Amino acid sequence: MLKKKSAYLLSLGVALGGVIGMSSSVFAEKATPPVAVDSEAVLPLEDLKTFTEIFGRIKQDYVEPVSDKKLLEDAVRGMLSGLDPHSAYLVAEEYQELKEGTTGQFGGLGIEVTMENGYVKVVSPIDDTPAQRAGIKTGDLIIRLDDKPVKGMTLADAVKMMRGEAGSKILLTVVREGSEAPLKISLIRDIIKAKSVKSKMLDKNYGYVRVSSFQSGTGESLKEALAGLKKENGGALKGLVLDLRNNPGGVLNAAVDVSDSFLRSGLIVYTKGRIPNSEMRFNAAPDDLIDDAPMVVLINAGSASASEIVAGALQDSKRAIIMGEKSFGKGSVQTILPTSNGSAVKLTTARYYTPSGRSIQAEGIEPDVALAQMKLESVEKTDFKPVKEADLSNHLQNNKEKAATKDAETKEKDALDAKDYALNEALTLLKGISIMKR
Repeated sequence: MLKKKSAYLLSLGVALGGVIGMSSSVFAEKATPPVAVDSEAVLPLEDLKTFTEIFGRIKQDYVEPVSDKKLLEDAVRGMLSGLDPHSAYLVAEEYQELKEGTTGQFGGLGIEVTMENGYVKVVSPIDDTPAQRAGIKTGDLIIRLDDKPVKGMTLADAVKMMRGEAGSKILLTVVREGSEAPLKISLIRDIIKAKSVKSKMLDKNYGYVRVSSFQSGTGESLKEALAGLKKENGGALKGLVLDLRNNPGGVLNAAVDVSDSFLRSGLIVYTKGRIPNSEMRFNAAPDDLIDDAPMVVLINAGSASASEIVAGALQDSKRAIIMGEKSFGKGSVQTILPTSNGSAVKLTTARYYTPSGRSIQAEGIEPDVALAQMKLESVEKTDFKPVKEADLSNHLQNNKEKAATKDAETKEKDALDAKDYALNEALTLLKGISIMKR
């Protein structure tokens, strides 16, 4: 049983200029060796003949000259993109950017994206980035970049257009569900420094940790955040909210580390594919950083890939209550295979499964407690005050000494976003569990 694996495991697919696509991936350490050919397999000679015929026609008849290198590169791109939304050919520059993107610092807009029906679909904006500040939302379809239509572009081409120097502008034309007409949203590019873990106390004894993406150092950052919450609380927590909403994934080993932080034993995730080295299993070590305190994990439609690994592991082990919306449903693993020319092939090689054997692919994680998308609004203050016993004439006095006034309620309201419906529900549930355990 493997707990860790030396190969660099990812759930990021394309990390180009701050625009990240999703897929669970493995970096191979060497160029891909020649694949053994089945002696019984027959080459499709007629199809190969058709390919060379079309190749020749383009070379001879196309309106402008096209190099052999471009035609062959485009053919490889088409061959891979035709398999699924996550397989792709990465030229040397794209391959390098993919590796750099997992460190948590990259340039661009800060949008997690995938391709859908020829358009760029937003999975989620990254916290504290131009995309989030401009109001880009999960599910938005980007149909134009400045004055150029996205239809017909590859994901890599669209991502490349969204890159640029910090401070430069780009205009996105977005189709959003519920909007009658496309929206035009102007963004200013920036250097994206994504801090993957944030934390705060919601109330006395109840902590909150937000994981916005899974980077190579997320596991360690989570440990530091939990230690900080315990110190601020002056002791052990009675409950924790783990927020994975709009988290598109990241480094798979980081997802394993985050899950392991709350599990004492058992399987976290395993993968299965056609080739032997695509089969891996990850198990938890015997420790729990919050000492078995109750947990609520928040997810939504923007929670994908590595986020679903964490939610699935904690749900199957009955370690946490999963609350929110059904997750994205990204349950495949991509292997990054370097090629001899310095480029790489990102190829889907396996599916991952939760401890109980569930495949999340195209299904997602069903929350234990489903929540609709709602926003809380504070009731306007009025001069009216309800009549209470203490307001009645000649009411009996309470002989008990009056306790010192506490401002805990005020502190809670200051710490907790009053408009975050899901977070309020999670905190209420944790308090209820704590009361029932007394």
